[in-house]
Amino acid sequence: MNDALTIDLEALSQEAGLPALLAELDTSLVGLAPVKTRIREIAALLVVDRARRQVGLAAAPPSLHMSFTGNPGTGKTTVALRMAEILHRLGYCRKGHLVAVTRDDLVGQFIGHTAPKTKEVLKRAMGGVLFVDEAYYLYRPENERDYGMEAIEILLQVMENQRDDLVVIVAGYKDRMDTFFKANPGLSSRIAHHIDFPDYAPDELLAISDLMLGGMQYRLSPAARETLVEYIALRRARPHFANARSIRNALDRARLRQANRLFASRSGPVAPDALMTIEAEDLRASRVFADNARQPDFRG
Repeated sequence: MNDALTIDLEALSQEAGLPALLAELDTSLVGLAPVKTRIREIAALLVVDRARRQVGLAAAPPSLHMSFTGNPGTGKTTVALRMAEILHRLGYCRKGHLVAVTRDDLVGQFIGHTAPKTKEVLKRAMGGVLFVDEAYYLYRPENERDYGMEAIEILLQVMENQRDDLVVIVAGYKDRMDTFFKANPGLSSRIAHHIDFPDYAPDELLAISDLMLGGMQYRLSPAARETLVEYIALRRARPHFANARSIRNALDRARLRQANRLFASRSGPVAPDALMTIEAEDLRASRVFADNARQPDFRG
């Protein structure tokens, strides 16, 4: 080690393009402040580790396997994609690609089928990040003939022995993931970073809708914006709400209704403004409003 050698951490970060990546994470993802903080902390750890290696401070590479917990539509897959790129830029992933899988991609239905399936997925993921969504479905203790444990054992071996060439991110609902880790302590011990993704607040969901519509060159009329605020409040209170995913689905249906409205009323040329604008009626036709209107009002 050369004590006279100094490392400019900011230059190292700039060289890897890290500031731009983190800025993009901020602008492309609404909210998620605690998640973004953890990602920045992990990125800082990797920059410092890279600097340590450059000055001859030997140490084992940091453990990078992760757990993302939270409800559907909270950005777990998107953050995993960004994480893969950060790891690649800083030299911790050869390729920086993401392979997203579920139980069906790993577990076979008969003896001798699981190992080849799992190994094929791992082969595709090498040099990048393997994202296992709803990982708790790999473990089904109530079924003696289930082969999910075989897939878990293979994953454990690779996470330990090839952690310098593969980062594994497991994801799912927090309560189910907690139970899954308790039943599989070997997996829990190999995961250094547990990141919880909070649900989006109503104003964040509205901001997400603006980003989604802007990306598709649509916009809301003032009345449609008020209607969407009402829709968000009603939809969040209903079962199976999936945060940004539910908002995307609602906007897709609104676009469909807008197209049908324009096509049904065609009487001449259509202005670009009309092609771009979602009106209140395109949103209010949702069954969320219809179902709410059918519910009895018990207030005095």
